[in-house]
Parts: sequence; C-alpha cells; structure tokens
Amino acid sequence: MGKAVRERPERLAEKLRHIRKALSLSQNGMIRRMGLTDVIVQADISTYEIDQREPPLRVLLAYARAANVAVEALIDDELNLPDELPCRRKCEGIVKKSKSPKVTQRSSKAYDMKTSKRKRS
Repeated sequence: MGKAVRERPERLAEKLRHIRKALSLSQNGMIRRMGLTDVIVQADISTYEIDQREPPLRVLLAYARAANVAVEALIDDELNLPDELPCRRKCEGIVKKSKSPKVTQRSSKAYDMKTSKRKRS
C-alpha cells in the first residue's frame, strides 16, 4: 500500500518568489533574513521558486514571518499576498483571489471585531 500524494498549492512558488523580490533580497539574502543559513542553501530557494520542490514547514513558517503574513496566505491558492511586504499587520492586504475583475478586500476593522469577540468568550 502506497501513500496518497499530498495536494500541492499551485501558487506557492509564485508567492515565495514574490516575497523575496518584494523584500528586495537575493536568494542568499532571503536565507539570512529567515535565519536559516545552517538549514538551507541558495539552490534550495531556487528549487522552491521554480516549483521543483516544496519547502519544509519550518521554511514556510520562516517565509511567512519574514513577510509578516499568515502561513495560510502562502498555502491557500485562493488568497493573494499583499502588494507591499512586509505587512504592518498580519491580516492586512490579504485578499481572496477574485474570479471576476472586481476584488473585495477583507476589512481589517471587521477582522478586529471578530477577533475581539473571540477573546471575550
């Protein structure tokens, strides 16, 4: 019995490359920014960005922290990354991918109201 192949995010490589370029970093600079110099090398970043390999969770977490976005924004193909990185607030600028030309952004005020309700409960 073999294991089922895990579904891969189709846009992950594009998002990882977007983060690095938005931060104006080389591939080696990205490794240093993430604090992973003892874990990965430039060739690893290259394979992630051209979708040859999927990065380990530790690396995905480091990318998300460098951009100040939730890991969900990286792995959910329905979410777009903000244009400006790093974000000032984690939820800021993350929008659902639109199938039509009209894009609706999530209101950070509505998000704040939801999270404050959860904190009170």
